[in-house]
Amino acid sequence: MNQEVYKKIILKKEFSQLPKTDVERVWKIFEKRQTSDEEKIKLCRDLLRKSFFAFGSLKLLNPNLIEKRNPEWILKKHISTKERFENYKKIYEILVGDFEKRKISVIDLGCGTNGFSYKFFPTKINYVGVEAIGQLVDLTNNYFEKEKIEGKVFHESLFEIEKIKKIIEETKSPRMVFLFKILDSLEMIEKNFSKKLLKEIVPLVEKVVVSFATKSLVSKSKFNVKRYWFENFVKEMNWKIEKDFEIGGERYIIFHK
Repeated sequence: MNQEVYKKIILKKEFSQLPKTDVERVWKIFEKRQTSDEEKIKLCRDLLRKSFFAFGSLKLLNPNLIEKRNPEWILKKHISTKERFENYKKIYEILVGDFEKRKISVIDLGCGTNGFSYKFFPTKINYVGVEAIGQLVDLTNNYFEKEKIEGKVFHESLFEIEKIKKIIEETKSPRMVFLFKILDSLEMIEKNFSKKLLKEIVPLVEKVVVSFATKSLVSKSKFNVKRYWFENFVKEMNWKIEKDFEIGGERYIIFHK
């Protein structure tokens, strides 16, 4: 990738701390288009925005604005976590309740600001996040340090499968992976990448949770979208779906090997 083109793409604040590998991967989609570099840069930014920052607010990238804000304010500034805010306690009770009082490792892939929901877990956990937007990584890690929370967020691309596997393997069992509203974003960039990722991580953990939006972000109207591709893939891999439920415009599927 041309260094000048790369610098132009990341001039926008929301892209300035994305892993270079993610920017390069998106650029390759448009690189051979018969159009100007300016148009390709615009297309690249549009897809990066849809994939990585569709749910965020630019205010979250400004440390001066959020330095003294509480976790609730942060959660409500990110659209995904705002939608879950009233239901976090119920969601987490369903997701981690079967582990009873055992301390588990939650590996939250594409976590955004989800780390700020730590207090809603019904039991103590070891929280490990992975996030591509560097500003959100710093924001969450600063919060964990300040509140003495046992957690850490890594600044990595989800397309770096070996790095993701290593992060998972270095956590203590039992382990549960969260992929909240992430699979669709991965598919925008590389078709069937979700399957590649899941094939590698499902054998490493006790349970995996994926979620999908069931309502429009703006109009809140119900999507008439079925996830047959995902359900068929789970059957094909002989994995077992343990729970499948919807809360607050989000469908959650818990499954395991």
